[in-house]
Amino acid sequence: MKKNSLYKGTLKNIILKLLAKEVKMYGYQMTQRAKELTEGELEMTEGALYPILHKLEEEGMIFSEIQIVNGRNRKYYFLTEKGKKQQLEQEAEMKSYLLNLNIIFNI
Repeated sequence: MKKNSLYKGTLKNIILKLLAKEVKMYGYQMTQRAKELTEGELEMTEGALYPILHKLEEEGMIFSEIQIVNGRNRKYYFLTEKGKKQQLEQEAEMKSYLLNLNIIFNI
C-alpha cells in the first residue's frame, strides 16, 4: 500500500470483489485492475496482496489454479461458493459503512 492507509483494512473486500467481477485473475492483474479502477489512488503492492490471497485460500474463500500462458506458469485465483457468499455479505456491510460515513462527514 503506497497512497492511502485506509485501503489497508479493506483489501480483503477489494480482492473478493475483483474476483466476483472478473471470475479469474492472477496477482499482478489484481494490482493493476485496482489501480486502474481507482485512477491510481490504490497502489496495492505484492507484499500486501499475496499474504491476503494465501489467507483467503486457507479459509476456503478462493482457490488457485496454475495455467500455462505463453509457455509460462501463471497462478489464477477463483472464488469458491463460500467466497461468493462472503463477498456478498462484505459488500452489503461495506455499503452500510460508506452510507454512515457519508452521513457523518456530509459528503
